[in-house]
Amino acid sequence: MKLTLGFSPCPNDTFIFDALIHQKIDTEGLDFDIVFDDVETLNQKALTGELDITKLSFHAYAYVIENYVLLDSGSALGFGVGPLLISKDSLEFGIQNLVLNDPLSNLKSQISNLQIAIPGKYTTANFLLGLAYPQAENKIEMGFSDIENAVLSGQVDLGVIIHENRFTYQDKGLKKIMDLGEFWENLTSCTIPLGGIMIKRSLPEELKQKVNRLIRRSVEFALKNPKSGLDFIRSHAQEMSEDVMYKHIELYVNKHSIDLGKEGRNAVKRFFDEGVQRGIIPIPKQNLFLF
Repeated sequence: MKLTLGFSPCPNDTFIFDALIHQKIDTEGLDFDIVFDDVETLNQKALTGELDITKLSFHAYAYVIENYVLLDSGSALGFGVGPLLISKDSLEFGIQNLVLNDPLSNLKSQISNLQIAIPGKYTTANFLLGLAYPQAENKIEMGFSDIENAVLSGQVDLGVIIHENRFTYQDKGLKKIMDLGEFWENLTSCTIPLGGIMIKRSLPEELKQKVNRLIRRSVEFALKNPKSGLDFIRSHAQEMSEDVMYKHIELYVNKHSIDLGKEGRNAVKRFFDEGVQRGIIPIPKQNLFLF
């Protein structure tokens, strides 16, 4: 049986899925048609139910929950892994005196007038920005890899960066205004739910369980054999150095990628509770979890 599977070309996803799609583990008779896209493109495809299995932002999950359900394996959650709000070093737009540990009070009066680049409407990065700065409404969507240059060129005042850009923004002369992940952690004491692997609810229960089992095995294989998928990971990592690739993997692949566990489930529940309470996402009408 063949299923469509979508995930990003980012090192954490290629690391997780290498063993599965290259049959380094027993796939129990399943085969996969692979679709590589950035996470916001995958979010958009999920809105039309295009793929059987897909990586999704947890923010996007809120809008497709009637058609997809979260698997227990393959997710990206963690502490210290959240998106960053950045600006140029010069801070030319009048927020030189920000007290960074109290961002709500300091940016509250100004942020509605600032243009902010975000990596997509349905990204968890945009969710966290809305949580921290509900007044931030002047947003421009663009590819995550374009945001640093947009800030540098003055096309936008601020940018929300994700993925490997966490490791490169300072080298380009950019300044962190706020770690949105730290904001979430201080607010909730929970790990940050960034993205998960979702599967269509309409598929047979036994098949959903099998896919979850295979993804778990693929993650476990990768963690035991971290260099096994190096060529595959590198082939999709553009010009990223091996050091940055594995920093990326270490940041986003952890115990929650094997199994959400109680801590991970509590974080996802809190994510939805906070989002519903603040009017960022709709009330879910289905169970969040497969199990």
